[in-house]
Amino acid sequence: MTNTTVQAVKERLDNGEQLNIIDVRESAEYYNDNIGAILLPLSKLRNFDSENLEEIQEQEIIVHCQSGKRSLEACMLLEQMGFTHVVNMEGGILAWREAFGDANI
Repeated sequence: MTNTTVQAVKERLDNGEQLNIIDVRESAEYYNDNIGAILLPLSKLRNFDSENLEEIQEQEIIVHCQSGKRSLEACMLLEQMGFTHVVNMEGGILAWREAFGDANI
């Protein structure tokens, strides 16, 4: 697992990169604000439910949550499931809001 910043992720998105971003918050949090990520709550990952992510198992997957704590756990779980290039977005949506304001894409 590696770490990245919200600034690096935003720059890559702004440059048009197609990123595999997973949001591990719960549904209500996701619908309040999201950055275009796939919703896969940590509660499902804890049951080793990766919801058909196998097709991107060898690709880079950026994981985020509200503050960075749940995403760290999610990254470790994904690695245990065999995902090879897992990246934790430090600070989560809170850091995104602080840096860029609105967290809706």
